[in-house]
Amino acid sequence: MQVPSVGPDGDPADRGDADHAVVKGRRRGIMSGQSIRRVVIVGGGTAGWMAAAVLIRTMAAHLEVCVVESDAIGPIGVGEATIPQIRNVNTFLGIEEDAMLRASGGTFKLAIEFNDWLRLGHSYLHAFGEVGLPLGALPFQHYWLRSRADSAAPDLWAYSLNAAAARGHRMARMERVGQTPIGGIKYAFHFDAKLYGQMLRRYAEQRGATRTEGRVVEVKLRAEDGFIEAVVLESGARIEGDLFVDCSGFRALLIEGALKSGFEDWREWLPCDRAVATTAASAAAVRPFTQATARPAGWQWRIPQQHRSGDGHVYCSEFMSDDEATAILLAGLEGPALSEPHIIRISTGVRRRLWVRNCVAIGLAAGFIEPLESTAIHLAQSGINRLLALFPDAGFDPAIAEEYNRKMREEYEQVRDFVVLHYRATERRDTPFWRHCAALPAPPGLARKLAIFRATGQIFREGDELFTEQSWLQVLLGQGILPKRYHPAADDLPQGQLQEFLDTIRNVIATAVERMPAHERFIAEHCATERH
Repeated sequence: MQVPSVGPDGDPADRGDADHAVVKGRRRGIMSGQSIRRVVIVGGGTAGWMAAAVLIRTMAAHLEVCVVESDAIGPIGVGEATIPQIRNVNTFLGIEEDAMLRASGGTFKLAIEFNDWLRLGHSYLHAFGEVGLPLGALPFQHYWLRSRADSAAPDLWAYSLNAAAARGHRMARMERVGQTPIGGIKYAFHFDAKLYGQMLRRYAEQRGATRTEGRVVEVKLRAEDGFIEAVVLESGARIEGDLFVDCSGFRALLIEGALKSGFEDWREWLPCDRAVATTAASAAAVRPFTQATARPAGWQWRIPQQHRSGDGHVYCSEFMSDDEATAILLAGLEGPALSEPHIIRISTGVRRRLWVRNCVAIGLAAGFIEPLESTAIHLAQSGINRLLALFPDAGFDPAIAEEYNRKMREEYEQVRDFVVLHYRATERRDTPFWRHCAALPAPPGLARKLAIFRATGQIFREGDELFTEQSWLQVLLGQGILPKRYHPAADDLPQGQLQEFLDTIRNVIATAVERMPAHERFIAEHCATERH
């Protein structure tokens, strides 16, 4: 399984250095080299069952995997939008794509459409995949920026296959565009997250994972070192394990409730602290993109599934009441609501340590960044992959947890910065919320990226950062940030050759999109599910 990029710090136990050194030494002397035999995952849902499925697929010969889950605790949401990395885990597990989409009522996602973020009435796409082609040593944007001297020049998205297909409501699976160097369609999914989680559960249970029903009421810690020994359920059942994975959502029963990891709040950059969510009947064509529409004190999502949509409104309670937010959500639905809207309290930020002693937090227990760029499942997937890569023995060498925490925090911060960009770069001043956002400070990493792009038109990706240069380019330009200049080497190409280069890319893309079937037809032919 591909381990994606991508996390800090802190002492692995909450005690003084001298005392902790003794504890570390004692545990290494007694237990290093002994294998982890039993993993207990507290919480199901997508994160918990994905963790179970990946661990059992990889280490079934070595591990018992037990998921502790309560039917009384429902999932946070229903509709879910993803990014292309989810295809990696599905491929690793051997999940057939069309079968998964039929089981979850899923559709294809090529992009996110951002409406009213720069200014009211303005819209742009953040499309997956490539934008244009590099020429020589220069990224494509420098040639496109040079072409903007012509007022009739097409916008950037005319050079993106995914954007052109999304705008045309088309879909096809293709690795490349014919025999050209232009890359093919990059796609993810919209689906019912509850149904996807149930599919992962069936997969894991069929391969040996077990499920224990019940609500955790107590976490037992070992007196000698503070490691988790067992969780106790309402029924009195005691579930013991060697390694515990906290997938208990915002409650963070293990990592915070028992181990007091600490939480770093990021509301200074991302002030929204509420969401209201529902589902709605489909009343329009099934679009192959997520919609994120800015509202007076936040934004509204629409996630199209085959026979319904998942809809929600993220907002800041300092500037809007729950009743107002609910009314805006319901007024913005395309079809009748199918479920009662429910309010979710959210805390944007990350645990100070995501791995403490013998516990690793994954999913919402680890941290939360609002779903503007559909990264929730990816961050859980990334945590699972990194746990697999750094899988400990029973000695739990502190260096492993330190590396996990460092890399996972790095990824959370990079995702945070990308999401902050949407709020920070805006012309909107029409409501108190947007005036507040315009004055927000930029995190240091984002400030560096903004300064370099404005000065040079260059985008530098940080190591194995999740978002590519093409992603940053689309959102920077979509949010109205234009560089002062392009690279001078772009002027070396004669004007006629520049125009031929740009026209060829655009024409190849337009022709390819014309030949693609409509998104709804593609679903009907490959993965349609019965209406339910």
